[in-house]
Amino acid sequence: MRHPILLPLCLTAIVAVSACQKSGDAEVNRAMEDLNALEGHDLSDVMLTVADPSEAVTYFANQLQTNPDRIDLMRGLAKSYVRASRPNDAIPAWQQVIAHEDSNYDDSVELADAFIRANRWDEAGNTLNTIPPTHETFKRYRLEAMVADSKEQWEKSDSFYQTAAGLTTTPASVLNNWGYSKLTRGDYPAAERLFSDSIRHNGGSFTAKNNLILARGAQRKYDLPVIPMDQTERARLLHTMALTAIKQNDVTIGQGLLREAIDTHPQHFEEAQIALRALENNVTN
Repeated sequence: MRHPILLPLCLTAIVAVSACQKSGDAEVNRAMEDLNALEGHDLSDVMLTVADPSEAVTYFANQLQTNPDRIDLMRGLAKSYVRASRPNDAIPAWQQVIAHEDSNYDDSVELADAFIRANRWDEAGNTLNTIPPTHETFKRYRLEAMVADSKEQWEKSDSFYQTAAGLTTTPASVLNNWGYSKLTRGDYPAAERLFSDSIRHNGGSFTAKNNLILARGAQRKYDLPVIPMDQTERARLLHTMALTAIKQNDVTIGQGLLREAIDTHPQHFEEAQIALRALENNVTN
């Protein structure tokens, strides 16, 4: 007599177990998707930092074939093109990012950066003009300064460099750029001050050190300033100073600086040797 009652109960239990299994499978699938997404983000970070740039380009291009609408992958591809020194490929990649509904003003800044790297200054300026002035970031104003430099709009350039330097806790690179801008204008004392400030913020930048020597040499200051340098750097800076002196017809000083550079370098300093021999042959002739 109880069998008719047990059958529905058993069927209900089977359905319940089946539903539980389906629910469990769904949760497992969701968990796996979340794990894969997390692993993908970690791998993307690796590709954008320590991986070979060409390998990163291939990785993001392949990922976009299966996930064409993911803006993080689009950005990864565009950034990888920049890292790989392929700005002409980075430009359309960033344009695709900007066309995405989730793009932001930082993406437009990156597009302007790609235009500058491709030496397309007008397009860089036009891109920056599409960004409202309320979007105040270090990189935006650094690029604005560079575009102003390209147009020889010096007052704008100085204003943008100053703003950019105030928006970062590591202003060494922008101070070096600002100093180089002053150097190209012939304002050597201002360039010297900015290069010195850059070195104070980053004593390991040889570029800023070399630029400082150029600015001092242009003022006929042929002594090395008190800045951090190892023996090889000292020799290379003496070499730069020697060439600057020779260019200004201070030949005797240049010869002495070349000899000092050769004596200072811990190894054979071929560049300085060649320059000294050429100079001595010209003097003899």
